[in-house]
Amino acid sequence: MKSSEVINAKFSTTKFREGYSMQEVDTFLDQIRGSLSAWESGQPGALTAAAIMEARFPLTKFRSGYVEDQVDAFLDEAAAALNTFESGEPPASR
Repeated sequence: MKSSEVINAKFSTTKFREGYSMQEVDTFLDQIRGSLSAWESGQPGALTAAAIMEARFPLTKFRSGYVEDQVDAFLDEAAAALNTFESGEPPASR
């Protein structure tokens, strides 16, 4: 995963069942993008793969929120990408 993929991330929304707070997820995605961008330029990022795996978001009810499974799957990919950088392995090309 590259930082540009974080910018283009889109998730389905839900209104009448629980979902993740859109604002909280979007803010966290900005942090992920910044960390990936730092690693891509040769500098360690501020956010770690472990921090991504530990992230929790407020749930919404009766207002729009992101579908939890989609966000969780994306965060798994982002954590794997950061883990690759943190371990010193060259990132896989796409």
